[in-house]
Amino acid sequence: MTRNTLGIGLISVGWMGKVHSRAYADLIANYPHLPVSPRFVIAADPEPSRQQFAIEALGYEQATADYLEVLRNPDVDVVSICSPNFLHKEIALAAIAHGKHVWLEKPAGRGVDETREIAEAAAAAGVTTTIGFNYRHAPAIEYAKQLIADGGLGRITNVRGIFFADYSSEPNGALSWRFKRELAGSGVLGDLMGHLVDLVQYVIGDVAEVTALTSTTYKQRPIQQMGKGTHFDVIEGGPMGDVENEDYAGMLVHFASNSFGEEAVGTLEASRSLVGPRARYELEIYGTEGSFIWDFERMNEMQITTARRGVEMGYRRVMAGHGMGDFGAFQPGAGTSMGYDDLKVIEARKFVEAILGQEAKNSNINDAVASAAVLDAAEKSAADRSWKTINPTAGTTSAKRKA
Repeated sequence: MTRNTLGIGLISVGWMGKVHSRAYADLIANYPHLPVSPRFVIAADPEPSRQQFAIEALGYEQATADYLEVLRNPDVDVVSICSPNFLHKEIALAAIAHGKHVWLEKPAGRGVDETREIAEAAAAAGVTTTIGFNYRHAPAIEYAKQLIADGGLGRITNVRGIFFADYSSEPNGALSWRFKRELAGSGVLGDLMGHLVDLVQYVIGDVAEVTALTSTTYKQRPIQQMGKGTHFDVIEGGPMGDVENEDYAGMLVHFASNSFGEEAVGTLEASRSLVGPRARYELEIYGTEGSFIWDFERMNEMQITTARRGVEMGYRRVMAGHGMGDFGAFQPGAGTSMGYDDLKVIEARKFVEAILGQEAKNSNINDAVASAAVLDAAEKSAADRSWKTINPTAGTTSAKRKA
């Protein structure tokens, strides 16, 4: 097969930059039918040691401290933006202005206004965008989406979602950019709840109304020098600074009327400061004919029931396997597990196929707007303790509303 070269540019060589690079590198091994061959052209990071890592370990031909050099390079076709939140809009708009296709980590912007600005620029320029909503690519989630669309659970009545993590449970965890409103925007809303909102909209349909509350578990943390370390660092002693955004968010939601009949309702919760959950990202979906439960900590299994009577009542444990999403591209059979990085390879595959003009199944900037609109409504609701209505966003890959 003749493959065209796909020039890769990377901005920010942190953990997620490494994940994106590995995803591009694994594309052909998992999807040999793709008519492209990734070429690692140039990576940008202000830290010299990361520049060196990009060349020596990740295989980029060049590295620089200036991200504009990535965008100006004529050999770069696609740009992965893995920088902190406060740089997303600036870099995304610049990449779009240079005609580059953009793979942008979430949240795309610090709130819905910045996200819409990116979406409008991308639409005007005609570039392809993909957003880092990786949990939707889990084979169990893809299976649940199809099961629901086929009516396998009947009319969906209620949904429960939790994205609980412990990465900020240490009181002396460093006051990184994630805890500052100017740099991160919201806290756990934009971080974990953004993933959860995308997940339920992808599988169930649009969230139409929300009421919410938020809280901050630790109101001060030890100050960390910008660009040094991560939010996982523990600092004993030293000056303290204020945490400016929320550690916990809880939401009650109404979903829009869809092909499953009457409106479904749900509860969504996210926290980054709990003691115990490592990455307990769980989705429970209940319908008139059955229900589905999935937890990311056990990504390769799910619990399903489709019986209301007889000996088949109750849950059965089902392992992810062939016929569920992209499982067959990675493993020979059920019981041999996929991992987090595999979900990013799937994300890269959908991105590349959309660039090639094939059916666009990738999460796009409109999905980011749809998620951000719900989060914006939730923030406003938490402030004035009211219900908020969310207008639907066009051009998403969410489950379709009833015509």
